[in-house]
Amino acid sequence: MIITDSATTLRTRPWADYALVDSGNGKKLERYGDYLVIRPEPQCWWQPKYPALWDKADAVFDPAGDEDEGRWTFSRKPPEQWPLSWGDVQFYGRFTSFRHLAFFPEQAANWEWQKAVVQKRPGMRVLNLFGYTGVASLVAAAAGARVTHVDASKKAIGWARDNAVLSGLAEAPVRWICEDAKKYVQREVKRGSKYEGIILDPPKYGRGPTGEIWRLFEDLPEMIGLCAQLLSDDAAFLLLNAYAARVSGPALAHLVGEAVGVGRGGTVDHGELTLIEDRKPPKGQKASEVQPREIGLSFFARWQA
Repeated sequence: MIITDSATTLRTRPWADYALVDSGNGKKLERYGDYLVIRPEPQCWWQPKYPALWDKADAVFDPAGDEDEGRWTFSRKPPEQWPLSWGDVQFYGRFTSFRHLAFFPEQAANWEWQKAVVQKRPGMRVLNLFGYTGVASLVAAAAGARVTHVDASKKAIGWARDNAVLSGLAEAPVRWICEDAKKYVQREVKRGSKYEGIILDPPKYGRGPTGEIWRLFEDLPEMIGLCAQLLSDDAAFLLLNAYAARVSGPALAHLVGEAVGVGRGGTVDHGELTLIEDRKPPKGQKASEVQPREIGLSFFARWQA
C-alpha cells in the first residue's frame, strides 16, 4: 500500500443550487437555491468583497457561545424545507438549530469521487456510517450501489428517507438503520458481513439512540480497525472524513493505512476539503481582480484498491 507523500486540496466550486458567494469578518455568505444565508466561519479573517450583498441575506445564524449553537433570524421566512439538487440526487434544505442546512456542501468533492468509484463496480455493497440526511448514500445508490445507511438519529433517518423519495430512489436498494454506528459495526464483524466500500464521516462528539457516547479521538482508531475487517477481499474503497481542529490529513491517512494495509495493496490519498468562492461577480458588481478565496472545512483520507 502507498500513502501519498503530498496532501491534496479538494475544492468544491459553486453548482446550480449552491455557491459560496462571499466571505469575511468571521462569516460566510452562501446561496442555497434562492436563499442567501450568512453563517459564522471564524477563519475568514479578511474583508468581504461585496458588502452590499450581505444586506440582502434571507437568513442569518446568530451563535450563542459555541459557533455550532444559536438561532436563526429571517428577513424572508423560508418554508420548513425546500428542494435542492446535486447531479442526479435531490435533497431538502432545512434550517437546523446547529447552523447547517441539513447537508454539508463541501462534501461534493467526495461525492464526485465515490460516484466515479461506484460506477466502475455496479452492484457493490456500500456501508455509510454516521450517514445523517443521506446525500452520500443516495449518490452511491444512484451510481448503482447497494447501500446500508446507519445513523443514530431517528429524525435524520426520516429526513434521509424523504430525500430518497424526492430523488426518485425510494425503491433503490438502500437499508435505513437507526442505530449506534459502533454497535452496528461490532455486530456486523461478528456476523462476518462484508462490504466493497465504506463511508465514515463521524462527528467530534455524539450520542447513540440509547445513550451511547461517541468521542472522535477516543473511538476512531477502534472504529477504523473494525471497518477494515468489514472490507471484502475485492473491496474498492474506504473514505474517512473528519471535522475537528486537531485532526490532519496525514494523521487520518496513517490511521487508515495501518488498519486497511494488512495484506492489501492500493493507495491512500489525503488532504483537505475546501469551499471556493464563486468566480462570477454578482449582477451589478464590478469584476474583482482578486483570486476567489477558499475556506478549509474538513480533512479526509481515502483508501482505494
